[in-house]
Amino acid sequence: GTAKPTAAERAGVVLRGAAASGRDLVVAGGTGLYVSALLRGLDTREADPALRAELEDLLSREGPEALAARAEALSPGSTATIDARNPRRLVRLVEILESHAESAESFSHAESAESRSGEAGSPAGRSGAEGVLVGLDFPPDVLNARIERRARAMFEGGLLDEVRALCERFPGFERSTAGAGIGYAEALAALRGEISVDEAVARTALRTRRLAKKQRTWWRHQARVEWVRGPADEADVERAARDVRDLWRKHGKVPLSV
Repeated sequence: GTAKPTAAERAGVVLRGAAASGRDLVVAGGTGLYVSALLRGLDTREADPALRAELEDLLSREGPEALAARAEALSPGSTATIDARNPRRLVRLVEILESHAESAESFSHAESAESRSGEAGSPAGRSGAEGVLVGLDFPPDVLNARIERRARAMFEGGLLDEVRALCERFPGFERSTAGAGIGYAEALAALRGEISVDEAVARTALRTRRLAKKQRTWWRHQARVEWVRGPADEADVERAARDVRDLWRKHGKVPLSV
């Protein structure tokens, strides 16, 4: 369901070691959370009990919409990185944003200074030290076709067996956050006989398209990205690679928080 690399592949790539050796690294893919962790690190501080109580009260009185509005006021586009219908994730998002208020203010000052200087290529970002990232931009029809193929490949590759095994190993899996994830919720519904496998594939593709739209919003608000037209086919890969390389040479490397 996640298509993550094998344990052996993951063990073969250690960012700290590679960075310490002076080697250049190319990091591709990942959600906003992964990118944020690489560029800014992760906040592992415990929740503030008083703030948690305040947010829980807000949730009970005004619903998740109020939490989403508060998150957007703190950091426009931030709710695009999560399932905004999940109250627990909204509460945690606001907690994190509140704890980063000082950093966010510093970032705003850095962006204002950059705008005044007119140096469009100078490094900037949420912490004021990030550089420009390069993104591949695919036309909607191409992206949707790729999503459809990926969704079908998940089920053909054994997703139902994986989910069945997870349910046996973890009795509460169906009610967990992971069990509600894209692909996993649809596989569970198929295993319960509520929908067909084809319908599960279609629903997985639909949810993925919606997520892709949210992710694009995240990139617009939370990172500095220069977009390259994604390759239309295999013959176009070299052109896209050249465009990416040219932008790397223009902007330089991006510092990682590792």
